Amino acid sequence: MSPSLPEGIRIATATAVAGTVFIAAGAFWLSFTSLADLAHRSGISAGQSWAWPLIVDGIIVVATVAVVVLASSRAAWYPWALLFAGAGVSVAANAIHAILAADRDVPAVLAGSVAAVPPLVLLAITHLTSVLARHPAPSRTDAGDLVVDEHHAFDRVQHLSGRSTGRAGAAALHASGWSNIAIARRLGVHPSTVGRWLRGSIDAPSPHQQFSPGGQIDG
Repeated sequence: MSPSLPEGIRIATATAVAGTVFIAAGAFWLSFTSLADLAHRSGISAGQSWAWPLIVDGIIVVATVAVVVLASSRAAWYPWALLFAGAGVSVAANAIHAILAADRDVPAVLAGSVAAVPPLVLLAITHLTSVLARHPAPSRTDAGDLVVDEHHAFDRVQHLSGRSTGRAGAAALHASGWSNIAIARRLGVHPSTVGRWLRGSIDAPSPHQQFSPGGQIDG
């Protein structure tokens, strides 16, 4: 594993978070303008109509974050209920506004479907942003530990079998948790060969067996 990989993962994670925030802002703005206009059409004054979309879509944002935070708690049902309620109201209100404001030659189903996209995207992107922020990328130390563990596993194979190739080495690597493909790459053979070795190797060493100087297996 390359030591620069964790840095690349961190950059990719930061880019993903920035992208989700940008998309969420666009979806919120589209939903906000539609709901504000619907509130104004419904009799709320122009100076107060902006508060209604903040209430409706704000529930989506806050409830989504709460769902992620309380994922393992029994109290998670409440933010889930708020999330579904807020999303349902927002989708319905956006669809109603689109039907009222659309041109007469635009089918109501089409107008409502298009208008329902922003609140649904807001819901999905807010959840994705919360998940990305809650699960940081692995550190360089973690990646280094993975590399060290891999070398230790192979050193263990060499200690068990006295060699790094062949049926015994494959069996020891498999006992250490390696996949057939990884074993094949390490030993320079085809994965099917590793499979045959593992299926038919009745004399393959277990993780607690060692080769004696005479070539016999001690266990």
